[in-house]
Amino acid sequence: VKVFVLLNPSKVSAHPSTCAGGVTAMDVVKFFFHTQLPAYLKSLPIPNTAAGFTRLSGDDWVRMLPLIGFIVTLLYLFLANLFDTFGRKEAPKSSAAKDPIVNPSIDKEKDKIATAVDVDDLSDKTVYCRCWRSKKFPLCDGSHNNHNKETGDNVGPLIVKKKAD
Repeated sequence: VKVFVLLNPSKVSAHPSTCAGGVTAMDVVKFFFHTQLPAYLKSLPIPNTAAGFTRLSGDDWVRMLPLIGFIVTLLYLFLANLFDTFGRKEAPKSSAAKDPIVNPSIDKEKDKIATAVDVDDLSDKTVYCRCWRSKKFPLCDGSHNNHNKETGDNVGPLIVKKKAD
């Protein structure tokens, strides 16, 4: 009766959480958990032994489908979280990924490294290192490829091209 009062639009009061009969949203939740859910669970034909499941009729299995679906969903969510199967990809763990220093070894005796390049000295295409791992620094030697594999980073070179005259 309480659910009918809540769902019947002609009985709805001005207050959003209370209906004409004094029924609140929490009354509906309480009614579900204290009355409907226990009655549903008591009505299920759950056998006392594992062998009893083989004797259940098709109608019995249909009545148990909501419970089985709920249990399977909970089990899936638990196992998916446990084994991280939602497709999240974490970066590989390495000491380089934890190290906040960008430049591991180039001109460490200097306070700051600044490289100036005269535009006239550039060839048609010059590739500069941005990962600080190149043995030919400031030019790129492809060391970023190994760095990216080890750390999960995605750094690449700076490519400077001259416009055709």
